[in-house]
Amino acid sequence: MSFAKKVVIADASVRWQDVVAVARHGALLELSASTWARIENAQAIVQRIVASGERAYGVNTGLGALCNVSLEDEQLSQLSRNTLLSHACGVGPALAVEQTRAIICAAIVNFSHGRSGVHRRVVEALLALLTHGITPQVPSQGSVGYLTHMAHISICLLGVGQVSYRGQIVSAQQALAEAGLAPVQLGAKDGLCLVNGTPCMTGLSCLALADATRLTQWADITGAMSFEALRGQLDAFDAEIIALKPHPGMQRVGHNLRSLLDGSEVIASSRGIRTQDALSIRSIPQVHGAARDQLEHAARQIETELNSATDNPLLLGTPDAWRVVSQANPHGQSVAMAADLLAIAVAELGSIAERRLDRLINPLVSGLPAFLVSAPGVNSGMMIVQYVAASLCAENRQLAQPAVIDNYVTSGLQEDHLSMGTNAALKLHRVLENCTQILAIEYLLAAQAFEFLKDRRFGQGTARAWRLLRERVPAYDQDRWLAPDIASSVNILKDESLLHATFASLQ
Repeated sequence: MSFAKKVVIADASVRWQDVVAVARHGALLELSASTWARIENAQAIVQRIVASGERAYGVNTGLGALCNVSLEDEQLSQLSRNTLLSHACGVGPALAVEQTRAIICAAIVNFSHGRSGVHRRVVEALLALLTHGITPQVPSQGSVGYLTHMAHISICLLGVGQVSYRGQIVSAQQALAEAGLAPVQLGAKDGLCLVNGTPCMTGLSCLALADATRLTQWADITGAMSFEALRGQLDAFDAEIIALKPHPGMQRVGHNLRSLLDGSEVIASSRGIRTQDALSIRSIPQVHGAARDQLEHAARQIETELNSATDNPLLLGTPDAWRVVSQANPHGQSVAMAADLLAIAVAELGSIAERRLDRLINPLVSGLPAFLVSAPGVNSGMMIVQYVAASLCAENRQLAQPAVIDNYVTSGLQEDHLSMGTNAALKLHRVLENCTQILAIEYLLAAQAFEFLKDRRFGQGTARAWRLLRERVPAYDQDRWLAPDIASSVNILKDESLLHATFASLQ
């Protein structure tokens, strides 16, 4: 997967890959002239509302349970500033730089629809954070779906808070000054626009989609290696049989497995050694395929949200004929459910991988030396890395519990049903990291199993995977410090360019 060096928000839909390009790969984000026109039209509506004195939630009233308190003149600018300061009350360790950048990018996409009413200068200031590499320090905990994360980002526009800049944590005021930027003067509705909507969960989920896409491909590779090392019966992956259950993901996985194992003398010479394999071996297309189908569903939900206007209130029409509508578009139920579902799918990829790697080290079922070491007894071999994988699977089972079904009441009964979508997205990131470690361990163990079978030719794809690991991790002859080997395996799995260069034919 290649990423653009520049992303321009215009009239076409924004893809989740665009957010990843900006957040992770440093692509430049720009807005087209038509997009700026939409933003300025909505801001002109805000100015007309303020001038008219007609009460509109968040434009000239208090927020949440204070929605019936009318404000005017200087109070409106002060309300925006106060909104950011009072809402910037998150706790816990800071988000990663790419996570914060993804949220900022998703927020700009939200404003680009021209339904928010935010001042152009505020959007320009957010773009400047991305362009100059100024990344606010955002506490990861404290969101019920929105509010706190964007508040911590937005106070930096005022010169308040801490940021990551040029490799150091400095004050926002210092970073803005060094980059030649001035703090932003907020106007009516700016503060509410900045903390509202679903950019936080959506931006985080876009990154998760990139990682999940990569992991589904690696799961096929490590699964194929384990299948080959355990001398699986290839009839289970027969194209005609797989086609009888026409889930799209299952068809892709079946194709990948056959391609990866093509030409394997190990598989050919093992035909008929057992009637059927254990389910963790023969059901790879069914399990991996189901995960892929859930990933496709989640991607549609998240990308739809990315291209939605998620403020409250929303502004429609023109300054001469406008409507202000209070509604619930900031409710992130769709993204929360998608993130929860994807967490379940990824946890299952790790779970079945742990069952496969456990069989690799067990001489009762593997037909290989115990714990994949030549002299077991004096050497423990790969015994304890399976413990690590089991621990990570257990944690993933806990994390796969849905966040969206938790509910709490906030803002004096005004906000009494919450998506918890940011929590769902954040725990999805943890599930993805755990699954990466599990697959890296399977990769390590399957490659070690190959050392005892290398008198015969491996499949064209599995052989490439084995050689790729051996460029970085030598074979395991006797006990050594294993943590660095796992880390090297993880680094391969996280290198997207390496994946696509080595396994270009994978679907």
